[in-house]
Amino acid sequence: MAVNRDIKYINRDFGNLRQSLINYSKTYFPTTYNDFTEASPGMMFMEMASYVGDVLSFYQDNQFQETFLQYAREAKNLYDLAYMMGYKPKVTGAASVDIDFFQIVPSVANEPDYNYALLIAENAQISSTSNSQVSFLVEDPIDFDTSSSLDPTTVSVYEVDPTNPALATSFLLKKTRKAISSTVVTTNINAGSTPQEFFTSNITANNIIGILDITDSDGNIWYEVPYLGQEMVYDSIKNTNPNDPNLSSDQTEAPYLLKNKQVARRFATRFTSTNNLQIQFGAGSSTDVTEEVTPNSNNVGIGLPFEKDKLTAAYSPQNFIFTSTYGVAPTGNLIVRYLTGGGATANVPAGDLTTFSNNNVTFQVAGLNPTLANPIFNSLQINNPRAASGGSDGDTNEEIRQNSISNFSTQLRSVTQDDYLVRALSMPPKYGVISKAFIEQTKLNTLLPGEIPSTLTLYTLSANSNNNLTLASTALKQNLQTYLSQYRVIGDSINIKDAFIVNIGVDFEVTVRPNFNSNEVLRKCLTEIQAYFNINNWQINEPILLKELDLLLDKIQGVQTVKSVTISNKIGTSLGYSQYAYDISGARLDNVIYPSIDPMIFEVKYPTSDIKGKIVNM
Repeated sequence: MAVNRDIKYINRDFGNLRQSLINYSKTYFPTTYNDFTEASPGMMFMEMASYVGDVLSFYQDNQFQETFLQYAREAKNLYDLAYMMGYKPKVTGAASVDIDFFQIVPSVANEPDYNYALLIAENAQISSTSNSQVSFLVEDPIDFDTSSSLDPTTVSVYEVDPTNPALATSFLLKKTRKAISSTVVTTNINAGSTPQEFFTSNITANNIIGILDITDSDGNIWYEVPYLGQEMVYDSIKNTNPNDPNLSSDQTEAPYLLKNKQVARRFATRFTSTNNLQIQFGAGSSTDVTEEVTPNSNNVGIGLPFEKDKLTAAYSPQNFIFTSTYGVAPTGNLIVRYLTGGGATANVPAGDLTTFSNNNVTFQVAGLNPTLANPIFNSLQINNPRAASGGSDGDTNEEIRQNSISNFSTQLRSVTQDDYLVRALSMPPKYGVISKAFIEQTKLNTLLPGEIPSTLTLYTLSANSNNNLTLASTALKQNLQTYLSQYRVIGDSINIKDAFIVNIGVDFEVTVRPNFNSNEVLRKCLTEIQAYFNINNWQINEPILLKELDLLLDKIQGVQTVKSVTISNKIGTSLGYSQYAYDISGARLDNVIYPSIDPMIFEVKYPTSDIKGKIVNM
C-alpha cells in the first residue's frame, strides 16, 4: 500500500533543499541511512540533488520573470514584449536638417533665364565634410524652374553690368530642402516560384532606419503597413491633370496630393534584438489583388457569446475588420531599398554639408549654349546654415520598457496631455527624434502675432552630436506636427514651440575627514555631481533641489561637511551657451530653484568646466 509522503514544495534554494532531503531521510528511512556527516556518500548525493534543484529553480524563476515587461532584462524578450504592446523599438534615430541649394542662371531682359534652371532628382545624397561615415538624403526632387508657397525659389541679383548697375547679368536661385541622415542601400530577396503564406525575410545591416520601397520583378509596388490587416495607406501623388483633373489647377499651391489608397500588395516590418529588420508579407495569391477588407458586424464583441450583450464594453475598431489573406504573398525577385545611418554622430554642425554629387543633376531644356551651360552646371552649391538635430543611437533596454508601457496606454489615440507627450517621443526615428517634450493647455497670453489659438501647446527640444540640448529644426517640428495629426481627436489643435534652455554652473565646497586623500574625495564629488546633472536625467520644468545635492555630497566617503552648493547662470552665445539669462537667486525658495512660468530646462552644458569643487578647511 502506498504511503503518503509529506513533501515540502516551498523549499527552492540550495540550503533549504539540502535540509529538506535530510529531514525526509530521517523521517522515512530512519534505519536505512543515518550517516549525515559532510564526508558521507549519502550527503554527497543529497547535495548534488540540492544543487540541481537550486539551478532548475533559478532558471524557472528567470524564465517566468522574462515574461513580464516590468521585469524582463533580456533584449530579445523586451523586443517581443514591446511589439506585443504595439511599440516598435528604435534601432537608430535619423538627424534632419535644412539644406540650401544655390545655382546661377543668366539674365534675359533683366529677368532670370529659367531655361538654364537645374533639376536635382529625388533621393540625392549629400556627404558630411567632418565625418565620411555620415551622409544625408534629400527625398524630394529639386526643381529650380518652379516656385510656390510650399516650395519657393528665392531669386537675387548675382552680377550686374559694370557699365549699367541697374542691369543684371546673372541671378542666384536658392531652394531649401529637408534632408535626413541616411544612405540608400539596395538588396534583392528571392521569394520563390510559388507563393508562401506569410513569407518572411530578414535584412542584416548596421543602423537600419527603415524601408524606402519594395518593388517586384513585374514592376509592382509593395506598401508598408503597421500590420498586415491594414489595407489602407496614405499615398502622395503628383498633382497633374491626368491624376486629378479637378484639382490640377491648384498644383502651384499643392504640387502633391495626399490620398487614401487600398493596397493588396503590402508588408509589415519589425526590428529584432540583433538589429536585423524583419519583413513579413501576406498569405493571399495573385488572384486576391482585389481583396477588400470590409466591415464585418459579426466580429463586434468577438469572444465568449455572453460578452456580446455587454453594451458598455470597450470594443476595438479592429474587431470590425475581416480578411482571410492579409494581403498577397509575393513570388520571384523583390528589389528592396532601405535606409541606413542616423545616430548621434549624424547631428553635424552648421556648414558641414557642402559635398554633393552632380550625377543626379540635369538641365530640363535640351540644346543649351554649352558656353553658358557648363559654368552654370558647375555653379551648383549647397550648405546647411544650421546644425542637424534629432539623431540618436536608438532605445536602451530601459527605454524600450518605459516606452512600451506608455505606448500601450495611449491605445492609438491621443486624448490626454500625456497621450500627446508619448506620441511625440515615439515618433518614427527616420523623421527625427525629440529629446525633451512638455505639454500644457495653451495660455492665450502666450500666443505670438499670427499664431492660431490652439487647445494644447507642445514644447520641444532636440540634441546635437555632443548630447547638448538644442532647438528642434523646422523640418523636425513639421514632421512632428504631421505625425501628431494622425492621433489628434476632433476639437484638439496643437502648437509646437521651443522650450527655453537655461545653462547653469555648479560650485561646491566640502571639508574632508582626517586620513582621507583630498584629491580623491574631490574627484568622487565631481563625478557624482556630473552624473546628477546628466541631461538624460532631466526634464523640462524640473526644479533643482539643493537639498538633494547636499545629501549626495554628504554620502560620499571621506566628506565630512558640505559647506556650500551654489548654482549660477551661464550665458553667452559666443561661449556656446544659451542666450537666455535667468535670475537664479530670485527663483530660489526653501532650497529649491524653480523653473520659470514659460517652459524651460536647466542644463549643465560643459560638465568638466561648469562643475567646480573645492576642498576647504573647517
